[in-house]
This record gives sequence, C-alpha cells and structure tokens, in this order.
Amino acid sequence: MSGMFDLAGKVALVTGSSRGIGNSLARGLAGAGATVVLNGLDAGRLAAAQAAMAADFAPGRIRSLAFDVTSDAAAADGIAWIEANVGPLDILVNNAGIQHRVPLLDLDVRDWDRVLATDLTGAFLVGREAARGMLARGRGKIINVCSVQTDLARPTIAAYTAAKGGLRNLTRAMTAEWASGGLQINGIAPGYIHTGMTQNLVDDDAFNSWILGRTPAKRWGTVQDLVGPAVWLASDGSNFVNGQTIFIDGGMTVVV
Repeated sequence: MSGMFDLAGKVALVTGSSRGIGNSLARGLAGAGATVVLNGLDAGRLAAAQAAMAADFAPGRIRSLAFDVTSDAAAADGIAWIEANVGPLDILVNNAGIQHRVPLLDLDVRDWDRVLATDLTGAFLVGREAARGMLARGRGKIINVCSVQTDLARPTIAAYTAAKGGLRNLTRAMTAEWASGGLQINGIAPGYIHTGMTQNLVDDDAFNSWILGRTPAKRWGTVQDLVGPAVWLASDGSNFVNGQTIFIDGGMTVVV
C-alpha cells in the first residue's frame, strides 16, 4: 500500500515555495521521494530555501528556479527549463499567492488586478505550460492551492476571495479538458494555518478565540496537516480523483 504514495522518480514544481505553506508542501513531496523544484520571485530568498532543504536530501533532489508566474513568457521558459534540466514534469503545485486587505469601496483596481494575476491567472499560465508536456506523455498531477475563501468570504479581502473561488472553477475547467489525457487536477483548500506569516493573528486574542470557536476541531491547522493530502493527490493513490477541491480546515466550512 505504501508504494501507492511513493513519489520516487517524479519531478515536482511548487510555485511560491521559498517559505510558508509552499515550502512545507515542497518538503513533503521531497520526503515522499520526488525531486522538487522550488519557485519564487526573490532569488536570494529562493537560494536560501534551496540550501536549507537540500541539506536534508540527496544531491540534486532539490532545485530552484526564480520566475514570475504572472508572465506567460516566463511561465513557458520556466517549464521548458525544468523539462530540459531536471526532467519531465510529473507534478505541479500552483501555490503562489498574495493578499491585499482593504474594503471593497477603497480597493484600487490595480491591486485587484495584482491579486487576480498572481492567485488565479498564474495558476492558469503555469498550469497550461505544464499540461502541454503532461498531455504528450499521458500522465500528470496538478494541485491548485485554494483556501476556505474558495467557499466563504470575509470583509476586506474581496480580490483574494474572488481569485480563490475562481481557482476552484479553473480546477474544474482543467479537468473538463485534460482528464481524458491522463491528468488529474485537484485543489486543496487550507483553513487557517499557523505559520510565521499568521503568527500575528494567533497572538491576537480576539481573533484566535474566533478561530477556535469557529473551527469544530478547536485548533489552528499546521503545515503538516496539508502535506498528507498533497502527497496523496500527487501520487498514484488518487488516479481516479479529478476536479475536486479538498477542504483541510478542521470542519470550518461545514458548520454555521
């Protein structure tokens, strides 16, 4: 049974993986045997992330490539580089994303466009380029990192909410077109995850109490809670799972 989830010999790209959730997902895929390419915009931070992760794996297992997921040319060049220098891409995790908090009436259209470009259009551009080779080979896994805001909404994050809702339907659209070619495209939707980037929210007594009260599991999620579902969706264990968005939220989206 364990061999069903073995990623040895597979090549994976995780966008937005120099830190946070993306970095943890990349480490999880590498731990399951994959050769992993890290991605981000900050070349220095990306190199540091590669060095830190490479220390725990065999030489050559952790690579990195800085490129902008919102550029169609950069996405095409990035995927081409991976295929030429690392190997045929088996797994893509579209994780790159940004947030911008401001009330809708005050939201500048440039900030709206910036969030949509990174969180939604980036997944389309990188996913499309990855799918070209995957379809030619008749196999491939694409995992789109959504959010509880795929299903829910909170004030001041309208662009993010719209992007993550769109990402679920992009996952379905990819499935409609590419599943017959041997690809499985699915999403994971994390709830509120305790990371360095959310530490200020954990430390906010009122917000922390709201999270604990709103979540049936009565705790914040951890990055490790996301790794198992991601490895499953990247593995042969999910070969008949397609177009689904798996909520990893301690039950938050199923209660009122």
